[in-house]
Amino acid sequence: MDCLLYNVNAFVAEGCKGSPACVVVLRKEIPDDRMLQIASENGVPETAFILRQDGGYRLRWFTPDMEMDLCGHATLASAHVAFAHLRKNDAENPAFCGNSVCFETREGVIEVRCEGERLYTLNFPVRKGKPAELPKAIYDSLSIKPSEVYLSRDYLLIYDDCKAVEQVEVCDRRLFDTVNLGEGGVIVSAPGYGKYDFVSRFFTPQATILEDPVTGSAHCTLAPYWAERLGSSMMNAVQLSANRGELRCRIEGDRVYITGRAEES
Repeated sequence: MDCLLYNVNAFVAEGCKGSPACVVVLRKEIPDDRMLQIASENGVPETAFILRQDGGYRLRWFTPDMEMDLCGHATLASAHVAFAHLRKNDAENPAFCGNSVCFETREGVIEVRCEGERLYTLNFPVRKGKPAELPKAIYDSLSIKPSEVYLSRDYLLIYDDCKAVEQVEVCDRRLFDTVNLGEGGVIVSAPGYGKYDFVSRFFTPQATILEDPVTGSAHCTLAPYWAERLGSSMMNAVQLSANRGELRCRIEGDRVYITGRAEES
């Protein structure tokens, strides 16, 4: 295949390994089923595909199982590749504007700003959750039950303390996987500790990878919830997967700005 491949960890910090992504820079378009095959072979939570086209870059995201509508950590990884590797040979590309790069996606144009060495800010849409009832199969499969439930693309489950988020498990995978949420998943979250305003984890039914290490797009729902609850538009967050990941969130109108650091592996 005529392409370049980069391995990037997104949302890394001291004590946080972040979430791994493969970024594939295509020289020409390839079929969707080939992209899915590559993503499955890569075996990481998300593979991003960048294609140079007239007027900029097109960006698509695939898990090992399906194409996604939006992915935060693979977008941050793609921005790192764009600034670190593509810009020097493609400086006239209109995708670049000052310290920003724009990608054409299924969700429209997504802008990512380079804030400094390997530090990037995603400009994503707010996806505010509404109170909802959790499917019984998901509720029964969780080792610890939530106190509140909301629904946007993802279910957002609120717990009373961060220990519950650390300890909760999908104790019946077979039952959990009877629910198909499409591109969505299950966020579990609670008030934070120390420098963190809130904590979270993310699980996906029927997925090859049950728990996502760091889920940038989940913060489109997490950030507005915690901003309203805490009375603050600026928040620090950590995702408590085995890898862990650190994010800074800012709410401004109907947009959420998610900042994190990238590191090539």
